[in-house]
Amino acid sequence: MNQNPGSVLITGCSTGIGHTVAHGLKTRGWRVLATARKPEDVERLNGEGLESLVLDLNDSASIRAACAEILARTGGRLDALFNNGGYGQVGAVEDLTRDALREQFETNLFGWIELTNLVIPVMRKQGHGRIVMNSSVLGYAAFPYRGAYNAVKFAVEGITDTLRLELAGTGIEVSLVEPGPIVSRFRENCLPPFMKHIDWQNSVHREQYEGQLARLNTPGPAAPFTLPPEAVLAKVIHALESRRPRARYPVTVPSVLFAWLKRLLPVRAMDRVLIRASGGGKR
Repeated sequence: MNQNPGSVLITGCSTGIGHTVAHGLKTRGWRVLATARKPEDVERLNGEGLESLVLDLNDSASIRAACAEILARTGGRLDALFNNGGYGQVGAVEDLTRDALREQFETNLFGWIELTNLVIPVMRKQGHGRIVMNSSVLGYAAFPYRGAYNAVKFAVEGITDTLRLELAGTGIEVSLVEPGPIVSRFRENCLPPFMKHIDWQNSVHREQYEGQLARLNTPGPAAPFTLPPEAVLAKVIHALESRRPRARYPVTVPSVLFAWLKRLLPVRAMDRVLIRASGGGKR
């Protein structure tokens, strides 16, 4: 490992993957700029010894202000960016409103790219940088009743691939991390947007939603092969510190398995695998 890794900006550090990665990289000597949407979370993170500030991915002014403050603190340099903040919108495609889709993309894609586009010129000027996008197994293997989240992660994969091609030869390396089931507050955070946007009691999919609600309200791992967030940290470390970072880092058995099955199976056979893996939409 480089004895002086440098500075890294991380979004979505209040809990889960972002929180674990922030602390893990700090332990390895990185100067971690850990951001979160809520001021109370920023206060808590500062109390934990992290250098934290507010960054709301839904607010362009917040993104610009946070980026400007970070660059002022670092003397105009930034070595790495880990785009991680976001949430999952659950619901059948036919039950998704335009507002539900818009909000999903605002947080999980548009905010990421706006921030990334502020950081790229800094990295170009210094001649190096690492950009890591936290995608998902659902960025290449769509599950039923995850249409909004599938769509935004497919979009993250596509725009990240494009960015990697466009930045070839600049010294800026771009990677995707693709977790499967990870221990986090992801399920709990899915519930408010589901209740806000999905009229589940009057939906033809009510039976599936009842199963999903039971899952969302059940403590403990929701799926087989669930790993702790440290599994993602290990991949982020490689993406940031390796001389030759990979384009993609699948995390957990399902991520690796579905990637291979998608290459090997006919589309209809893969559909059957995904429907079964999702419990017919009840998981």
